[in-house]
Amino acid sequence: MDINRRKLILTGAAAAGASIAFPSLVWGQAQFKMKCANIMPADHPLNIRLTEASARIREQTNGQVEIGIFPSSQLGTDADMLSQVRAGAIDIFVQSGLILGSLVPVAAINGIGFAFSDYAKVWQAMDGPLGKNIQAAFLKSNLIAFDKMWDNGFRQVLSSSKPIRTPDDLRAFKIRVPPSPLWTSLFKSLGSAPVSIPWAETYSALQTRMADGIENALATIYFSKMYEISKYVSYTNHMWDGFWTVANRKSFESLPASSRDIVVKVFNEAAVKQRTDVEKLNGELAGNLATKGVQFTKVDRAPFQEKLRHAGFYGEWKRRMGDEAWSLLEATTGKLA
Repeated sequence: MDINRRKLILTGAAAAGASIAFPSLVWGQAQFKMKCANIMPADHPLNIRLTEASARIREQTNGQVEIGIFPSSQLGTDADMLSQVRAGAIDIFVQSGLILGSLVPVAAINGIGFAFSDYAKVWQAMDGPLGKNIQAAFLKSNLIAFDKMWDNGFRQVLSSSKPIRTPDDLRAFKIRVPPSPLWTSLFKSLGSAPVSIPWAETYSALQTRMADGIENALATIYFSKMYEISKYVSYTNHMWDGFWTVANRKSFESLPASSRDIVVKVFNEAAVKQRTDVEKLNGELAGNLATKGVQFTKVDRAPFQEKLRHAGFYGEWKRRMGDEAWSLLEATTGKLA
């Protein structure tokens, strides 16, 4: 890796890497063994901090609670893992609110197109009343959502053929999106042709031109090496994406109350540290990607917002999310619909 990512891998990095790659090797005689899964690469800040959190939880519970970290879709696709956490086969799932929105619709509200202008507004909403509203909605589906979200960053458009500067550049553009109604709706409203492809198949989809481009955070583009086949990044900041930590309620409540408190506290602290990691890393990655031939284009968000209003995007999603959640969103972002 040719950026200074060692700064992220703090004391105990070697043990962290081993436990990510081979979770079963560090499992001893803990009374409570849990699986925590996600789709991100093992060396992404999310998994580095998750592994640190797992070690701290084992230490603070005197070895009674052991959480194995399973990155890189080891336990299945997005949909597979969501089904597993609901059934209790996975105890803890760390996933984008937009994917979890297929089960709990309001969880996808952070991904409303061109809603958040900066991180200050993101955390004001997601650590505040809007986040609490979403946590309550998860409980209705027997999932416990922890207080602090992890950062996946503002998402940008990566194109194989041309820079994306205006909504017109997206006309008929085949863009890979995750299996989420909100993502599909957003890009259809912008005039493009979204195609839903599992993340594990995305690299080959770009190679074979099943997709003209993707949209994702810089860190994900870098760690997944998408820059090897697509060279145009447009700073659209079209949505902010973050990960909820959700636990199977029955599984989580099987832990002693004191252990539950430790798990939530440690995971929340790790999420806050990871936010700083990602924000700093995104700044480093821009320069690093440029050395690999990636070209960057700044984008004016106003024409995109206007296109969405004209297409009825905001009005549709206000109805889907409900007046209460939408009001909490607009209390931070300003009026959208």
